[in-house]
Amino acid sequence: MNSAQRLHDLGQSLWLDNLSREILDDGTLARYVRDFSLTGLTSNPTIFDKAIRHTSLYDEAIRRAARDGASDEAIFFALALEDLRRAAELFRPAHGATGGEDGWVSLEVSPLLADDAAGTIAQVKALHQRAGIDNLFIKIPGTPAGIPAIEECLVAGIPINVTLLFSAGQYLAAAGAYQRAVERRLAAGLAAPVRSVASLFVSRWDVAVADEVPAALRNRLGIAVAQGTFRAYRQFHASPAWTRLAGAGAPPQRLLWASTGTKDPQASDVLYVEALAAPGTIDTMPDATLLALVDHGRIERTLSAERDGRDGDAVLARFEQAGVDVAGLAERLQREGAKAFVDSWTDLMGRIAAKRGEPASRAA
Repeated sequence: MNSAQRLHDLGQSLWLDNLSREILDDGTLARYVRDFSLTGLTSNPTIFDKAIRHTSLYDEAIRRAARDGASDEAIFFALALEDLRRAAELFRPAHGATGGEDGWVSLEVSPLLADDAAGTIAQVKALHQRAGIDNLFIKIPGTPAGIPAIEECLVAGIPINVTLLFSAGQYLAAAGAYQRAVERRLAAGLAAPVRSVASLFVSRWDVAVADEVPAALRNRLGIAVAQGTFRAYRQFHASPAWTRLAGAGAPPQRLLWASTGTKDPQASDVLYVEALAAPGTIDTMPDATLLALVDHGRIERTLSAERDGRDGDAVLARFEQAGVDVAGLAERLQREGAKAFVDSWTDLMGRIAAKRGEPASRAA
């Protein structure tokens, strides 16, 4: 049994942080599902930008849609939904076997809407209706403007992946939106189950402070933040308010570890995956990290909310002593993450625009 299968058997879901027509066509994604117990995937503008840039598989579809007068944004969503429908079919068995807890794919709204709650709600509803995919999450960033949009979309019964979370506080804001949505649905006589995940980004913490802290603290901040967030996650779901909703049939908003590929070439390439083995959670990782986990990953223990939460607190205190404003950095990372997605979105739209009229002989 490889370590990916071991994590699955321990109760942690493994999702792929990647999607392209190439891994659908050549059977790579199906092989990951079969051999590595993969049960879902996530996508974002950066992933699709790379997919469209590095292959000609999308070129004819782009030119055909352009001839029909579709906008660059409309072309993108059509391409993305086509890929996601195919991927969703591969995960449908996991979705059915777990009663909807697992087996999901994710599509992100336009990053240009990060500060526009009304615009986000409108686009999410339109994408959800257009997609017609039962096991599709729509991704909304957990920014101040995103939180009310998340709540409204959940009330409408749309499954939501809350993205761009960087701290326990930001996670609890997302969890609060989910709880309020469930309460409102129950009060309106609607069925309680509406699925959601909350995605905490891990490795970007360590990239942000790599040049600011002593060697002894390198690559320790992301894990410490995740440990504290896991404790907050467990405490939230043990609260009387949530226990009452769970008794009414509400499923938990699962915690998802995002950005778990190691960025420091001197650190273990499975650093975050091994440290964040936690039953009931999800780890979404790029291909290289998944393959490294299968090849040489070792799962020696699982997270303990209290033990590791206390250890994380001690590490965070050391970072504060080293001059790192952890709370301020969480806000900065969320802003920078939103901007990075806008930049990727702009590149993606530019790439589609360039390929609209690109002759077949020049397709790259």
